[in-house]
Amino acid sequence: MPETEKSLLQELLRQEEALQFSHFSNAIALDLGLGIVRAAERASQAVLVDIRFGDLQLFQHAMEGTNPDNVDWVRRKNNVVRRFARSSFYMGTLYRSKGTDFDTATGLDPREYAAHGGAFPLRIRGAGLVGTVTVSGLPQAEDHALAVAVLKTLV
Repeated sequence: MPETEKSLLQELLRQEEALQFSHFSNAIALDLGLGIVRAAERASQAVLVDIRFGDLQLFQHAMEGTNPDNVDWVRRKNNVVRRFARSSFYMGTLYRSKGTDFDTATGLDPREYAAHGGAFPLRIRGAGLVGTVTVSGLPQAEDHALAVAVLKTLV
């Protein structure tokens, strides 16, 4: 495995370990969602933001410049996090580091799963995965980085 992929995988795992909540609420979801929207606005970026607690959608906002494809990307990225309990960016990077791709290696339908950056697991420390925050509209590393940057301000 190339050193850059190895270090990226380690950093993604560190993020998941560090960015866990002591509790999660609808108010936290709102702060997270609005924080991502404001950060995207400051950077003149257009994204769709989605936050879910289990199956319940607590927040979604589509900025000017997004489209229905972004909704589908969110759904497919969320499916990856829900199935593997890892960020969608981690899962895509993991399979690329093995010289394959997520779709081929897992056999999962690419119309239902997208291992591209942007969906991040929401965890409560000691309780595990409780939801997802997902960003769609930028290159995958930027979708991921936007979600992580705002999570760091709230955890």
